[in-house]
Amino acid sequence: MKKLLCICLGLSLVFGCSDDSENDIPNMCIDESLINGLPCTAVVEPVCGCDGITYNNSCEAVNWYGVIAYGEGPCD
Repeated sequence: MKKLLCICLGLSLVFGCSDDSENDIPNMCIDESLINGLPCTAVVEPVCGCDGITYNNSCEAVNWYGVIAYGEGPCD
């Protein structure tokens, strides 16, 4: 009986606890210190941010959203 109780207790601890660790992982694609709100041109030259979002141009990606890496063209 003690063995069964220990197994049940162990399983409840393993499966009953929520894992919030994914909320603690920093976003390595965005650097909020780069966000400065400087004006950008209205030229549309899409870039794909490392976060998978398409931005109108590199200026907006960096200065408005803090994206630290991007590729030319829209995201797929």
